[in-house]
Amino acid sequence: MSSKPATVLLNLGHAVDHMFLLIFATAVAPIAAEFGLARWEDLMPYGAGAFLMFGLGALPAGRLGDVWGRRSMMVLFFFGMGVSSLLCAATRSPWELAGALALIGAFASIYHPVGIPMLLQHARRPGATIGLNGLSGNLGIAVAALLTGLLTNWLGWRAAFAVPGLACIALGLAFAWAVPPEPEAPARRKTGAASVRLTPALLARALAVMTAASITGSMLFNFTTNGNAQLLAERFRGIVEEPALLGALLAAVYATASLAQVVVGALIDRFALKPLYLAVTAAQVPVLLLAAHAQGWTFYALLLGAMIFIFGAIPFTDSMIVRYVDDRMRSSVAGMRFTISLGVSSLAVWLLGPVVKGSGFGTLFTGMAVIALCTSCSVLLLPSDRPRAAKSEPARAAGAAAE
Repeated sequence: MSSKPATVLLNLGHAVDHMFLLIFATAVAPIAAEFGLARWEDLMPYGAGAFLMFGLGALPAGRLGDVWGRRSMMVLFFFGMGVSSLLCAATRSPWELAGALALIGAFASIYHPVGIPMLLQHARRPGATIGLNGLSGNLGIAVAALLTGLLTNWLGWRAAFAVPGLACIALGLAFAWAVPPEPEAPARRKTGAASVRLTPALLARALAVMTAASITGSMLFNFTTNGNAQLLAERFRGIVEEPALLGALLAAVYATASLAQVVVGALIDRFALKPLYLAVTAAQVPVLLLAAHAQGWTFYALLLGAMIFIFGAIPFTDSMIVRYVDDRMRSSVAGMRFTISLGVSSLAVWLLGPVVKGSGFGTLFTGMAVIALCTSCSVLLLPSDRPRAAKSEPARAAGAAAE
């Protein structure tokens, strides 16, 4: 997949994917007030269905991407996300909103197992490609924080769903026009070997480690991105209290931290994956512990550091799929990994409100430090490999050694 318009639209799709999943978390306080709930924490569990479907839908989405075609699935992604967001804007009760959010999650599940393998089909520098794509996705998170705050202030929370929904439908029309149909589905192709060959036993171990690390990493991602808006409001009380300004501060954190994925992606193309992954996950632990009890601008600096390392860990799992899995089945494998990891990590969204209500954000961040430690322990079990140099021929990658 080398068309420049297609590449741009696929990267925009990643931004859309993450942005739409976080509109609710950013606007939860005014939504809760309109629906008659006393606290935003009481409404937060209604968003868990979106993340549950985000995980459960990835398995069938990945399989359909391989056997039906990735281009067709991406057209469905754009239109489905847009229509689902418009439905959210029309809801009148917590349970109606929960259903519409679950529909957003179902269509959002298409992107990662389908869009990323489509982007990487002919990538010569997969790490850099993944890094740029990750930057796009996390800029979507930044846009969610900023745009949702502005639209909620100016036009109300319903506009925060409706305006992006209409824009997403427009992107779907552009994608259908700019990206030609595939000659054949990936599963029917005759070539598509992995860049690093492992024995079946080592491949099984790598996939198990990838899934375990993805579960813990996704829990950190969900806890932070769904809770940061309310956390920032709490830690800046008496310093900054304007919702739009808090949204801008949070957007700055996400935009800056997103650059970590570009750096990590470039490093993955040049260095062994295991020590890089271990360094990034281990660095999360002390930063999260320090942030647990910090306030004001000190907390803001620590939050930025935490998000740099949490976002910086994201490219590794997609890089493992590129290195170890044949392209003809990458969507299916990615879908299976996402179904397990995101299905389990959706508990983070369900638990967020009750945990903060009962114990506070300090306890939450301490728990996240423990989760980060578990991620590092999982990475220690990853098979080592010698990645191909960034300028080497793809055929040389097959000679990489594995422990």
